[in-house]
Amino acid sequence: MELLFAITLGVLTSTGVYLLLRARTFSVVLGLTLLSHAVNLFLFGMGRLKTDSPAVIGKALEHADPLPQALVLTAIVIGFAMTAFVVVLALKAAVELRNDHVDGEDPNEDRP
Repeated sequence: MELLFAITLGVLTSTGVYLLLRARTFSVVLGLTLLSHAVNLFLFGMGRLKTDSPAVIGKALEHADPLPQALVLTAIVIGFAMTAFVVVLALKAAVELRNDHVDGEDPNEDRP
């Protein structure tokens, strides 16, 4: 379980960073979303992953920590709101600039 968790976390982080370095707006938004999912998984993993154990009820060593679970739920809501805001902002910029490059210029255009 820990190996699968670590591999998933690494793939999400590396893919998010790769997409952040792209020049297209949609790739940057997707990269930010993947990085936020990676951070959420990391925070969730800090709460001691346990299977078949209650959240709080039980012995102190057998239950999961509820604080990272609450942080992840809050981060999911905030991440969704920020993603929606960034998508609207990117669409507005794409309509006004007539391209979707992050810097506003198309590298394939001929410059005067």
